[in-house]
Amino acid sequence: MNILSQAETRETKSRRFIGYLLLAAVVVGLDQVSKYAALLNLFGRPPLEILPVFHLTLVFNRGAAFGFLAEAGGWQHYFLGGLATGIGLLLVAWLWRAPPRRAMLCYGLALVLGGAIGNLLDRVSHQYVIDFILLHYHGWRFPAFNLADSAIFIGAVLLFCDGFGWRRHAPRRGEPGG
Repeated sequence: MNILSQAETRETKSRRFIGYLLLAAVVVGLDQVSKYAALLNLFGRPPLEILPVFHLTLVFNRGAAFGFLAEAGGWQHYFLGGLATGIGLLLVAWLWRAPPRRAMLCYGLALVLGGAIGNLLDRVSHQYVIDFILLHYHGWRFPAFNLADSAIFIGAVLLFCDGFGWRRHAPRRGEPGG
């Protein structure tokens, strides 16, 4: 590979990396705007029924997923914030090193990264995560969640699919769609 094609490869890799970081930033932005809207419209009000199985309600989650560690006495704020920061840095490094044709892996990493940053911003600014989406059916209730959690879940599904070889590769130059 000559020097010119190496430079093109670095430039292409940088553009691709920035594109995935922009996706993560869009997730963060949508998550934060939706949480702000939930605070403005749901604070001090009863749950808002959208469908018989879907309500909007405001929940301040001081713990981790599903309220785990919510009653731990305050130390969990620092632990979970540090854990999210460390995982975020690992995701950025993994995304940078990801092979260019592993689009499903890269989209999954970007979604998980965006969701993790969205919830980390809540932890840093409020010491809790704002959740507002509630699904339920005949007495069964799924713990309240938010758009960041949804992005993390979708990203994890993409990572799972990629890990088991269910990949949709980005087309190479010269291939249809490339």
